[in-house]
Amino acid sequence: MNMKLGEVEFTIFDTETTGLEPESGDRIVEIAAIRFMGAQTLATFQSLVDPCRQISPAAFAVNRITSDMLLDAPRIEAVMPEFLRFIAGSCLCSYNAPFDLGFLDNEIRLCGLKALGDIRVADILKMARRLLPGLERYSLWFVAGKLGIENKQEHRALSDVQMEREVFSKLIELLNVKGIADFESFLSLFGVNKSIAEEINNQKISRIQEAIGLGVKLKIKYISSNAAISEREVVPKEIIRENNRAYLVGHCCLRNEERTFRIDGILHLEIL
Repeated sequence: MNMKLGEVEFTIFDTETTGLEPESGDRIVEIAAIRFMGAQTLATFQSLVDPCRQISPAAFAVNRITSDMLLDAPRIEAVMPEFLRFIAGSCLCSYNAPFDLGFLDNEIRLCGLKALGDIRVADILKMARRLLPGLERYSLWFVAGKLGIENKQEHRALSDVQMEREVFSKLIELLNVKGIADFESFLSLFGVNKSIAEEINNQKISRIQEAIGLGVKLKIKYISSNAAISEREVVPKEIIRENNRAYLVGHCCLRNEERTFRIDGILHLEIL
């Protein structure tokens, strides 16, 4: 059953680290998260972490976390199992999710714990780029300002999570205005787990191929690259793949010409 976004439990998390490259030995020094559903906060998580290595000068310049602050901090082996229990069953979100996931996956591996696998993950940065096209930059503080959020970004994990949640909520409001309120469309647009995205897109492709075989039209609801929503009737011709993306090529009855539509931009389709 495809849930509405207001029925989904989300967890927004953020990490502060010793540097930028987990593959080079950089580690998490702080991790925080807020679990919520709609406007209701369900739980909060925050912990400093002893990284067992020095914080780089560049990282300290951003997060201002010192070695003295970490003297009594637990090691990741104690923190990670608790964090994984905290996020279980929720959709995990972060701003620039691949960065935080890279560190999270690395720490899970070092702890000898089971990999996250097919957990549902969405990228708030991806949301901002898709729903606010044409901004000069997409750093968290800049996007927050454009959305009327005045809190100063402190580059500490919990305060950043709180700002990310405010940005997330504003972007969800934009989705609601556009009539996008279901979880499957949300994951199709903003998910970062390739297997889940491919499964959703393959379901769409299967229905498109069915329409091609029957020689009938499709009615689609589509979000374009400039975040405009439209409903169209399309005579589907073929599915093509370019740059690791799938596209529907067909005759658009609205424009009366051949058009190409990104499969992950098709929010709903109906065989006519």
